[in-house]
Amino acid sequence: MTPGRPVPPPLANPIPPAPAGSEAGIRAAAYGAVSGDSGLVPLTVARRAPKPDDVEIAIDFCGLCHSDVHATRGEWGGQTYPLVPGHEIVGTVSRTGSNVTDFAVGDRVGVGCMVDSCRECESCLDGLEQYCENGMTGTYGAKDRRNGDAITQGGYSSSIVVDRRYVLRVPDSLDPAAVAPLLCAGVTTFSPLRHFDVEEGDVVGVVGLGGLGHMAVKLAKAMGAKVVVFTTSESKVAAALELGADDVVLSRDGAAMAAANRTIDLIIDTVAAPHDLNPFFRTLRVDGALFQLGLPSDAMPPVNPGALIRRRIAYAGSLIGGIAETQEMLDFCAEHGVVADIEVVAAGQLNEAYDRMVAGDVKYRFVLDTSTLQAAAEEADA
Repeated sequence: MTPGRPVPPPLANPIPPAPAGSEAGIRAAAYGAVSGDSGLVPLTVARRAPKPDDVEIAIDFCGLCHSDVHATRGEWGGQTYPLVPGHEIVGTVSRTGSNVTDFAVGDRVGVGCMVDSCRECESCLDGLEQYCENGMTGTYGAKDRRNGDAITQGGYSSSIVVDRRYVLRVPDSLDPAAVAPLLCAGVTTFSPLRHFDVEEGDVVGVVGLGGLGHMAVKLAKAMGAKVVVFTTSESKVAAALELGADDVVLSRDGAAMAAANRTIDLIIDTVAAPHDLNPFFRTLRVDGALFQLGLPSDAMPPVNPGALIRRRIAYAGSLIGGIAETQEMLDFCAEHGVVADIEVVAAGQLNEAYDRMVAGDVKYRFVLDTSTLQAAAEEADA
């Protein structure tokens, strides 16, 4: 853990029960935060009984996302505690509601960053639930409007109940642990690549080689593109080439950046720290685009409009993907054998994993083995 951050004792305090009608639900072992500085501690969480359209999932693995760190540590503003994070969930169906015909007990399934949306707005009707005009319901830390405004609790737990419309089918050919990060990092990079119709012969630049960046490299290569990684670190050159990148440019090297002028069709920018985009715009061809995926906490240097105007360049953002697109991504990954590079951790290693994520000490995503949660919960209840 971070030096100076006290190690919290195990807690037995349960998250408040789900709304009325959940008496046939279950209590799940979990890990979560009880305050912004508590770290992650053992908890129990009440899960509702499946309603007619619900799927109950026994969670096997849950990826750790950097956004989990920000949320649990209260770094993104007001947060309701206790909070169980986790929105990269892979497990098996343990129970279904009476209306569910597309999933059966024993199916391998996944849940990503959202568990509901309004289902009525133009975005939802277009399969773009992530852009729901009335606000999607996040997998954790959000008010669940269809379930009494209970705060959603995520995948660092032994089970979850989710409406069937937001459950994904995980191909059996893929390693379930390595699939988990696909449900956030995978679809976050897949969506802009698909939006830009990347195909064989295109040149895709990837800025940053972390959890998002390594998925962008793998997916773009699987689509047939030539991939160029931009990095500030010489130590990542070999790693980028190992992932399949065709070339690596050290972005602090002015000569190297000049040599890349007008060579790139699309840039996927995954860096979550403030950085100057103007040098990257100069590497784009006419009608090129830069998609911003990283969300810096501080202001970015100003964009020079001239750089955009002179080559009809588009500067865009992108947020995860809709349910249909996420399923398309999973099926694409099965077809091409694409999964995340992961390090599996136990529940007792979560706080250390968070600190390592902040330090950039992971290659490239952590995944929680949820079978290690039960012992921690039993200890907390003792």
